[in-house]
Amino acid sequence: MDQIYDLAVIGGGVNGAGIARDAAGRGAKVLLLEAGDLAQGTSSASTKLIHGGLRYLEHYEFALVRESLSEREALWAIAPHIIHPMRFVLPYVAGLRPRWLLRLGLFLYDHIGGRKRLPATRTIDLVNHPAGTPLKAGFTTGFEYSDGWVDDARLVLLNAKDAAERGAQVRTRTKVTGAKRAGDVWEIATSAGMFRTKALVNAAGPQVLDVENTLGDAPEYGMRLVRGSHIVVRKLFDHPYAYFFQLGDGRIFFAIPYERDFTLIGTTDRDQAPGDPIKASDEEIAYLCQGTNEYFKTAITPADVVWTYSGVRPLVDDGSGKPEAATRGYRLDLSDAGQGAALLSVYGGKITTYRHLSEEAVDLLVPRLAALAGKAWTRTAALPGGDFAIDGLEALKAGLAADYAFLGAPDVDRIARAYGTRARHWLGDAQGWQALGRDFGGGLTAAEVDYLRQEEWAVSAEDVLWRRSKLGLRLSGEQQAALADYLAS
Repeated sequence: MDQIYDLAVIGGGVNGAGIARDAAGRGAKVLLLEAGDLAQGTSSASTKLIHGGLRYLEHYEFALVRESLSEREALWAIAPHIIHPMRFVLPYVAGLRPRWLLRLGLFLYDHIGGRKRLPATRTIDLVNHPAGTPLKAGFTTGFEYSDGWVDDARLVLLNAKDAAERGAQVRTRTKVTGAKRAGDVWEIATSAGMFRTKALVNAAGPQVLDVENTLGDAPEYGMRLVRGSHIVVRKLFDHPYAYFFQLGDGRIFFAIPYERDFTLIGTTDRDQAPGDPIKASDEEIAYLCQGTNEYFKTAITPADVVWTYSGVRPLVDDGSGKPEAATRGYRLDLSDAGQGAALLSVYGGKITTYRHLSEEAVDLLVPRLAALAGKAWTRTAALPGGDFAIDGLEALKAGLAADYAFLGAPDVDRIARAYGTRARHWLGDAQGWQALGRDFGGGLTAAEVDYLRQEEWAVSAEDVLWRRSKLGLRLSGEQQAALADYLAS
């Protein structure tokens, strides 16, 4: 307890990791505390999109859409291994949103966010477009527009990794059990002992109010917890386009190419009561299957679902009647200087705006922390493994394929998209699979697992198979058990 940190951050989700990275890069001595694994909650349960939120325009959230759109290409540039552009197809459906409204929304989407590299919207003939082939008859007109795809859990991990490389201490599996001000510092009680810090950030996501109560602080905002559930099925189409679908109840959902052999479908919006299990209900699964069947020739049932995941979005309670109408914007609340050591609480937020939120949060702390001497810097600084050209992924893959000829094309693709230029850190000088040690299946070897354990805070098989990768979709129960035994040894 002798060491005093400049800043402690509670919460190892995307906002907490982003704030830790930003502050460490500005010279602060940072401590990041996470009760479980990095991205274990909401930040690994998104729809995996870097997007402006086309549907938010309907709720007049123009500022949020503009902010989100301005972040798309910036994030792509600093992490071109885990983020890439994707074209979305929005079929026109008679009787739902009129054509003029869709065109207007997409025109705004193209022009209010500073789009430079991403292709513009265009009207398409679905009868002759590849995206029309798997759809039922009757869909003739559509709109094709741009957004981005992200490996959300690795985005969190890489922010934490960069923070650590800039001097931050990252403590996973370290639960905060209490905290109190002692003069000009916070004393934080955790499952790993006591820590002291000059300023504290509550970035606990859905648990932000619980942490606020633990700190003895009165919450500034009410929160609305909304569960979003997704299903994964064997792929329903074999082209690179994703779909943005409308439903008769006014909601929308996505169908997205996923992990080469699957289709990701979601999301739902359901109010989440505290204490309820965070899992897709039978009703949600049936709802997503039914919506999918309104569009695709190939029908699916709940029996076709190979995986589901759910996350709780912590939304600022703005009094909206429907969960999908609640704001996706965020609020930052900084305690008054007269209260003593600074407390900054983060309410709400979304994956796409995490970097800008983090920058704004650290800017607020600058007057209260002398250690924060540097200026904002994260908009152009590459995340670990992303130090290559924004359009250089194919060249990176070609280099890996040439140097590691034993890797098949799917392995090269997975490894390049996960690790970027750092893939060689664990591939080393291997000239065959045997050089990488034990094979757990799905292209996962001991060399990679050891790297994840030593460099990326992986502890359990779940950490490896569902957050550091999605190889849980490919390994059998027996293989997963073998990995768990290896990690426990």
